[in-house]
Amino acid sequence: PEPPRSEHDHLEAAREKILEAALAHVPFDGWSTRTLRAAIRDAGVDPGLARLAFPRGGIDLALYFHRRADRQLAEELARADLSAMRIRERIAHAVRRRIELVAPHREAVRRAAALFALPLYAPEGARALWETVDTIWKAVGDDSRDLNWYTKRLTLGAVYSATLLYWLGDASPGFANTWAFLERRIDEVMRFEKAKAAVAGNPLVKAACWAPMQLLKLVRAPGARDAPGAPDARGSAAGGAAASPAPGAGPGGS
Repeated sequence: PEPPRSEHDHLEAAREKILEAALAHVPFDGWSTRTLRAAIRDAGVDPGLARLAFPRGGIDLALYFHRRADRQLAEELARADLSAMRIRERIAHAVRRRIELVAPHREAVRRAAALFALPLYAPEGARALWETVDTIWKAVGDDSRDLNWYTKRLTLGAVYSATLLYWLGDASPGFANTWAFLERRIDEVMRFEKAKAAVAGNPLVKAACWAPMQLLKLVRAPGARDAPGAPDARGSAAGGAAASPAPGAGPGGS
């Protein structure tokens, strides 16, 4: 006999059915209460269960759409052999695949970006963006435990959001212009990192920045202080994995 489904599985199944039904309505009515009601009707989901699945209405539906693509990306990258790629190639591949996963629903992505740009939902959009770039960095093997954990995600957040906005207006065949734009943004980041490393290696700069650098060394990724074997404030041996992402800044999207 089939094992009983948990409450979580039951809600997830309802969310999937409602989202699939909603995607036909979003281009016309956005991520709205009207769209959600139509999707509940089309999917044949009990309204009471739907309220549990999306208690805040359209914003929860849009966030589910965004996070579902993050989960799909994480699963795909976990199966992929990225070992032959350089880190910049892994990042470019992951950003491209994240956009390609939602490409069949470009108008839904456009509507989500507009929703997350509203002042009321800007924190939700920023958190969604942070979760996406954290998903990418974890998938490509980032093991930073200090300030770099944050700077990598802030930098990639800027690259991802700029590329997504470019893609929303790209009419080139196969989105070729978007992928060229992505490569240019990553090139700029790599040049900046090289320049930063050169400056950091200057003995005069090291001497001038010694005091603030000691403070920055105390910064740890979320959960790094409490993880077994994690580096302490003095920077001793590291271990463990990054915990849940912190909210970041920048425009949201899907």
